[in-house]
Amino acid sequence: MNNRLLAGMCAAVVLGACVKEISSDERLERATARHSPKTEAGATELAKVRCDDAQDALTKAQSDNRPDGDRLQGYVDLYLSLQARSDKFEEVMNRYPDLAYQESTQGLVAAREKCTQMAADVRVAFETYVRELVELPTVQEIRGGSPTVVARLDFGILRNAIEKLAPDDREQLLSRVAAAEKKVDAKPDKKRGK
Repeated sequence: MNNRLLAGMCAAVVLGACVKEISSDERLERATARHSPKTEAGATELAKVRCDDAQDALTKAQSDNRPDGDRLQGYVDLYLSLQARSDKFEEVMNRYPDLAYQESTQGLVAAREKCTQMAADVRVAFETYVRELVELPTVQEIRGGSPTVVARLDFGILRNAIEKLAPDDREQLLSRVAAAEKKVDAKPDKKRGK
């Protein structure tokens, strides 16, 4: 009986030594290697969302050759567009969390990071420009031989941009715009603001 017990123990040791231990990384890879139809639907949904084109729009908004109103509206449109794209990535990635961990979807993760970074960069440039306009919202022009205070751009566009940007000191910025509007002697020149 001792020989059988000894043989059984030896067999257990030999067989136990042959079993390969799987690391946690290998288990994760095996688990995420399977593509579920839901995850593939999420990847398909995000494949169309890109922020690569945002740099051209930002360059256009920063151009000093454009009127202030056009530049500001360019910032507003670009900022809202990038926010919508970033929100789409977050919504789908939250719905399908596996997308962030699969090797085949690393392009989507990179695209999400690009959108997030581009949205942050545009917000900084947009806020800087809005604050510059609030700081100097009027200019003096010579009309009829005398200096006249006129709006640098349509105050409605500036108020809208402040609302969309929604900085912490939004109310203070809006009150400064209202004060500048009162200083304007004549109606804003539509050609300057648009």
